[in-house]
Amino acid sequence: MKRLGLARALNDALSQAVLAAGWEPVPLFLTAMEATLAEPPVPDPDAVIVLSPAAARLALLPPGPPCLAQGEATARALAGRTVLVSTTPQAEGLFDLLRERFPQGGTFLLARAERSREHLEQAAAGTPWRLLPWITHREAPLDPPPAMPALDAVLALSPLQAELLGPRSAHLLRFAWGQRTQQAFLQAGYPVDGWCEPEASSLQRLLYPRQDL
Repeated sequence: MKRLGLARALNDALSQAVLAAGWEPVPLFLTAMEATLAEPPVPDPDAVIVLSPAAARLALLPPGPPCLAQGEATARALAGRTVLVSTTPQAEGLFDLLRERFPQGGTFLLARAERSREHLEQAAAGTPWRLLPWITHREAPLDPPPAMPALDAVLALSPLQAELLGPRSAHLLRFAWGQRTQQAFLQAGYPVDGWCEPEASSLQRLLYPRQDL
């Protein structure tokens, strides 16, 4: 069984998806999330949009408003709160959910990482849905970085991970989680053997044909 390094624990749903695709998932963490400890831009928004489990864990979320979560993993990290989950685990799905649940518009906090792709801000510009970006956490390299295990391939889950994995994966297959991560590999001068939309099912489709490489 080929070994794929990725920044997920063995019991994580994404690691289980890798295993189901015929690969052995190997935890490989070159970065960690750290809180910015930034206060919310406003104390009483109509809702808080939460883009990731890291934002759910690290944001100083106000206690009252409901949360709109991008995906089930983010919803689980918001246990104990009123949570609405988008059908599609991407920013596009969240904007559809926002318009459906708040048809009159309103003011919403957008809890996100420092290097988010900013799709929601662009989609909501000039509409009744006023989004206030709130940088709750950032991804930072581990210092010192861990030793690389024996692997056949790596999966970068963010642009920063791609920048760090590039020079450490000379003879490995390189896979990217999303186009922004693919571009980070390429801009750093490292070819990519495949990329997928940021969904477990898309990753499995990428990996299935490569089981016997």
